[in-house]
Amino acid sequence: MHPMLNIAIRAARSAGKVIMHATEQLDKVEVQQKGTNDLVTTVDNDAEQAIIEVIKKAYPDHGFICEESGELGNRSSEYQWIVDPLDGTTNFIKGIPHFAVSIALQVNGKTEQAVVFDPIRDELFTATRGQGCQFNSYRTRVTKAKDLKGTVIATGFPFKVKHYKETYLAIFSDMFDDTADMRRAGSAALDLAHVAAGRLDGFWEIGLKPWDTAAGELLVKEAGGIVTDFTGGHGYVASGNIVVGNPKVVKAMLSKMRPHLTPALSR
Repeated sequence: MHPMLNIAIRAARSAGKVIMHATEQLDKVEVQQKGTNDLVTTVDNDAEQAIIEVIKKAYPDHGFICEESGELGNRSSEYQWIVDPLDGTTNFIKGIPHFAVSIALQVNGKTEQAVVFDPIRDELFTATRGQGCQFNSYRTRVTKAKDLKGTVIATGFPFKVKHYKETYLAIFSDMFDDTADMRRAGSAALDLAHVAAGRLDGFWEIGLKPWDTAAGELLVKEAGGIVTDFTGGHGYVASGNIVVGNPKVVKAMLSKMRPHLTPALSR
């Protein structure tokens, strides 16, 4: 195992302990609203600090891009850790057992290491660039679906950008007609990990942030999948509009999206 991946796993498990301890006393968790339909808890902050502490101890000269704390450490370093300490905060607050820790390491702008950790189920998804994707130390691959028939596709509702509601629902309707079923579970990091593990055939969402997708993106690619924006391009980091799956599933999903795309969603 790459030593930096080992540190990322250690950091994710440290954050997981913070989160699991808090699930036993949810009534004591402080919740604040940091934006429209965007919540943060003391647990998000504590878990993030646990991650930073572990990584800084091993690599004091590295930089961080964190959901809660923003940019920290050495901003000029070629090593930047992309951290979402608790992806699925709303689920956590409501006591819904579906959330994850997401940590990625970018070296000169390329994601080289990735960890998504589900502390509720003790499930660990990891990847090192060029060395495949693993789930609890077992190699994983995306599914072999040839089109949307019989697939289960995950998505996320555009709850932070509700002005896209009509477009989203039109795409959802067309895609739903051809799939076996659709899922909306509330954690993009876990959705991406589950695509990489072959549990889901694909995933799409509008307006995600880099910390939502950085780790999951590498997991999917190392499991044989592809990641695109809504036009099949590579603008998903800037736009936050993401489509993932095996190449044939992504092609089928994009064909359902194309008739409904607005100029804003085509970037």
